[in-house]
Amino acid sequence: MKIVSFSGIDGAGKSTQIGALATWLAQASLRVKLLTFWDDVVVLSRFREAASHAAFKGDQGIGSPEKPLQRRDKNVTAWPVSAIRFGLYFLDAINLWRVTRKVRKSGADVLIFDRYIYDELANLPLKTWLSRAFIRLVLSFVPKPNVAYLIDADPVAALTRKPEYPLEFLRSNREAYLSLSRLSGQITVIEPSRVESMASDIRNAFLQKISGPEEPLIDLPALQQRPAISATQSSRQPL
Repeated sequence: MKIVSFSGIDGAGKSTQIGALATWLAQASLRVKLLTFWDDVVVLSRFREAASHAAFKGDQGIGSPEKPLQRRDKNVTAWPVSAIRFGLYFLDAINLWRVTRKVRKSGADVLIFDRYIYDELANLPLKTWLSRAFIRLVLSFVPKPNVAYLIDADPVAALTRKPEYPLEFLRSNREAYLSLSRLSGQITVIEPSRVESMASDIRNAFLQKISGPEEPLIDLPALQQRPAISATQSSRQPL
């Protein structure tokens, strides 16, 4: 089974690209399983969402141009919150290992994660030695995706598409993702471009990462002939 993950700031276009890749793979007769990190992996997700709302008084839901929100959760960076995140993210990492093992037994060919442990680690203060040591620890035992995508985006454009967090936070969050990609050495950055061009880059990266003589279940010629198809989904990210 191949594991693919998508990460990035809110409004980067992850859902569109996830839908496009999933459709493309399914048309090549591959069995695709899609998991949303918040709903399928995060430990005590409903409790954490309720506690975050009660503590920080931010809006809930998913923002849109017609209905902008002012969320307060992952953009809260006080040190007590960061300390709590270390514990919660460690539990999520353990559960990620368990969930992935379960899906492996289901017979799926490709498991796609809508967000991954990287999206949580990007919320930590990456400049501190403690955070960097914690990140290395977590990445040493969580399942390593065959392809881990970081969908990069201009923060201004992302805010227009999904108005939930202040522009200043989106800019700092983007830099955190890019720093994390360099620290992990495991993440493929997809540069901002037209939707179709990004979908093509994603397909090419997938083919490059999974090609080889040990991959008999992947019909590379069939995949290479498939056009990219767009689709949309929604997702949330935990505290």
